[in-house]
Amino acid sequence: MSDMKLKRITIQNFKSLYDVSFEPGRVNVFIGANGSGKSSVLEAIGVLSAAMTDRVNTVSLQRKGVRLSTSALYKSKFLSIEKESKTVDFSVGWELAGHDYEYMNHMTVPGDDDSWKYFAESVTCDGTSVYGRSNRSSAQLNNKIGYFTISEALSANEYATAAKYIGDFGIYQPDTLTLRGTVADPVQTNPIGLNGGRLAEAIQDLLHEEGEDAMFGSMFMEDMLELIDWASDFKVSKPKKTILNPGVPTTQEIIEFRDKYLKDTASFTGYDASEGALYVLFMLALAMHEKAPKMFAIDSFDHAMNPRLARKVAEVFSRKIIEENKTVFMTTHNPLVLDGLDLSDDDIRLFTTDRNKQGHVEVRRVQVSEKLLKMNQPLSRLWINGVLGGVPELL
Repeated sequence: MSDMKLKRITIQNFKSLYDVSFEPGRVNVFIGANGSGKSSVLEAIGVLSAAMTDRVNTVSLQRKGVRLSTSALYKSKFLSIEKESKTVDFSVGWELAGHDYEYMNHMTVPGDDDSWKYFAESVTCDGTSVYGRSNRSSAQLNNKIGYFTISEALSANEYATAAKYIGDFGIYQPDTLTLRGTVADPVQTNPIGLNGGRLAEAIQDLLHEEGEDAMFGSMFMEDMLELIDWASDFKVSKPKKTILNPGVPTTQEIIEFRDKYLKDTASFTGYDASEGALYVLFMLALAMHEKAPKMFAIDSFDHAMNPRLARKVAEVFSRKIIEENKTVFMTTHNPLVLDGLDLSDDDIRLFTTDRNKQGHVEVRRVQVSEKLLKMNQPLSRLWINGVLGGVPELL
């Protein structure tokens, strides 16, 4: 699975994404005005993941973290389009073991129940068809189920690898109360729920020692603690009344911090800790935990983090994603996150989302050019000044 790499994603007729295609890297950051389609891109990938590896209905979309809309809102309905398409169309291309693959499907949104129906579905390898079906196929196939994972034509290991990589996709939206362990996560996935549930257990898995060095995943603990600058240490323990008020709801495992400015006896839990620290732990646990999805999204990456902290976390997070051969899609409204991205590395890609005059979302990759370099300004300043695009048109 280590050399699985996405090459292209195409989305047509889904919400405001009338015709969008882009080439992702390992780290993909989307910036744009409110309502410009950033979250819709993540949700389209969620629908694509469900369609390719299972089926598309309320249950599967909830499991992916996709907002549940009415059927009429899933399909594009632009005033400028006289004849609506019957289907919502998705495709994803990837490279694996020296071969190029593509999965494509055309789906109709729910009618009499909550299940999307497969109008057509196909797979190619190096441009040659290896599987295909449509509503005109002579075989009586269930048009509410995707066949990528069950067709005998796609039983080889390389297809199972792709199904696992893309099928585990989910959109994470960490929530402070869930991270603190005081409310249950509505979508619990392994090892961390989409809102941050069971963070303590995931952290426990990552804490270990290598010789005399304390480690958090592949990071030295001292490097990890530089991101939580007030902490001298953290660990996972059982709830006890000496550090947690008995009236506070809690999970079986809790995160316990020590503040370097306080006495050793004054430890406290994630309930009392800075929420920024919990978001840092959440992001890096997702990047490094071996059981976390290989492909996932984070909506509002910068949530609850100080701008300078968000910049540093973006830098470290990106590096860990690449080291682990993962793929992440994330949105942000914090300009300093961009300054944590090394766009000279082709694995790290920045995209802007804008609505054109017809209201269609346009996704454009921002690349380091001579023109940008001559401006001699950080990406954050270029974004704020409107040079990169992805900004609201305000008077």
